[in-house]
Order: sequence, then C-alpha cells, then structure tokens
Amino acid sequence: MAKTIKNQFDKKLTYESLMKAHIKSRKNKTCKKDIILFNLKQEEYIKFLYEELKNGTYKHGNYTTFYVHEPKLRKIQKSRYVDRVVHRWVVDNFLYEIFVSQFIYTSYACIKGKGMHTATLDIQKCMKHCKNIWEDYYIIKMDVRKYFQSINKNKLYSIIGRKIQDKKLLWLLKEIIYSGKEDVGIPIGNYTSQIFANTYLNEADQFIKHNLKVKYYFRYMDDSVIFVKTKEEAKYILDKIKEYLKQELFLELNEKTQIFKSKQGINFCGYKINEYRIKIRDRGKKKIKQKIKKLKKQIKQGTMTSKQAQKYLCGHIGYIKYANNHNLINKIFY
Repeated sequence: MAKTIKNQFDKKLTYESLMKAHIKSRKNKTCKKDIILFNLKQEEYIKFLYEELKNGTYKHGNYTTFYVHEPKLRKIQKSRYVDRVVHRWVVDNFLYEIFVSQFIYTSYACIKGKGMHTATLDIQKCMKHCKNIWEDYYIIKMDVRKYFQSINKNKLYSIIGRKIQDKKLLWLLKEIIYSGKEDVGIPIGNYTSQIFANTYLNEADQFIKHNLKVKYYFRYMDDSVIFVKTKEEAKYILDKIKEYLKQELFLELNEKTQIFKSKQGINFCGYKINEYRIKIRDRGKKKIKQKIKKLKKQIKQGTMTSKQAQKYLCGHIGYIKYANNHNLINKIFY
C-alpha cells in the first residue's frame, strides 16, 4: 500500500459505494424514524449525496445531544443519518485501510479480528511470561482523562494529513472533524470517531514502543497497560508518557492511572486478570443481572419475545464464557 493517498476520492466515489455505506449504516436499525424516511427515497438521497460530495458542496449537519449512563455518564452526539452514511463511506473506503495497518500489534479496539477478548487473552499470556522470567514484576495501568472530549482537532487533522494528500478527501475529513460547536473533542457517537481516536493515540503507542523501548505494552482505546521488572522502571516510563501526552497530544491521565505489584492482578476490558484466572468483575456481573431482570419483565409484558431476548444476550454470554466463572451462566440466567 502507498505511504500516502493521492487522487483516490473521485475513483472511489460512486453511487454503488454510497449505497453500500447506507446499507451497512442501517443494519439492525431499520425501525428508526430517520432511517425509515431515508429508505423511502433512498435512490434520490444517494444520488443527491453523490452530487454534493463530487461538487464539494456537502456540509456536515448539526448534532442531537443525549446522555447515557452505562457504564458511566457519557455525552453522546448523534449526527444526521445522511452524515452517518458519509462517515461509513469514508471509513470503509479510506481511513481503515490507511491507518489500521500503521497501528502496533497490541492495539485492540475497533480492529477486525481483535477486540476486548483477544486483548484479555494476550494480556494473560504476557503475564504468565513475565511471571516466568521475573517472578515478581510491576504493572502500569493508564487511563486517559475524558479522552474523546480532549482530542485536539488541529492535532488530529495534522496527523491525518501526513498520510493523505488527496485534496478532496482532506476537505471531507476537515468537514467531519470540525463539525460541532466545540473547539476541542470529537463526538463519541460518530462512526469516524473510533478510527480518529485510535489514530490519535497511535502517536503515543509509537513513542512508547520505539522511543521508550517498552516491550510489554497493550492498549484498548484509551485504556492501556505495561508490564516491567522494577518499580523504578515503572515510575520512569510513566513520567515520560505523561510528559509526552501533555506536550504532544494535549492529554492527561486520570486518577485511575497507577503502578502496582503483579500479585494484585489487573482490571482490564471488564475482567479481573491474573496469570492463572480471568474473572468477570463484580460490576459486570451486576450489570448483566440487571439486564436479565429487565428482559424477563419485557417478555412477561409482551413487549419482547424470548427469541429477541436470546439474540440480545448473545454478546453477554460470550463475555461470560471467556472468564473462569464456572456455572455463572446458570446462576444468572436460570
């Protein structure tokens, strides 16, 4: 693959590629009002969107803001459906291919074939290795403070500009990045935001791996973990990372960031991990039980079928099966 992207925008901008982005964007969401309205005249809307993108007249719309409370209070900014089609199109046709190949091997979030379960298993494997070579070792657990809200838009656009020299593509990415009223931060709800956020912290990944020469480093979005032999080494590395994040990426680590001994194990991706066991954290168990209770109530009221409930819980069952919580499924579900 070429080091930079040039003159690809018009080649990949087709009615068919936009329709494909629409079909992917509406998947499992066809009952939503905005998607129903778009579907009624999808050919017309796609043709109009094609002309706007081709002529450079497309303008990103405003956001609808709402809040969710799981696992903690988060501000979600929802874009217009037509903008979500554009987000999908630009990620699938450009951003994923350009940037994911540049990521370190131990970056896991929003990458095909990876994810939280792969991260969990790889971390446990590494912990076993560190136990064998060092016996006792130290863990650095890092979490970025208000990550999505703190991403500097100018810095993000600069990072992206290193790989893209296609003027039309840069125009569209600028339209997306600088949409919204805030001077700093990117919307959690945008499909583009996942790849933007990963690309932004990949700068820190490269610094940690190549400048600091850290061998055992893992990241899942803004949560990351490092294994080192001594506490002194851990303090030095953490200080250097804090300095880099502040000076180069305008980010800070939050109060959950700490250094501790390996015997304590580590909380990561919803699991409590040590060399011998992977367990679901108590908060995760409580959350699943609450959802089961809610679903049973909906089934009883007739607002949901048992089949729909089972489909909804597939992800949770998979989450449990990766842990060494024997009989937990029976205890929770029956």
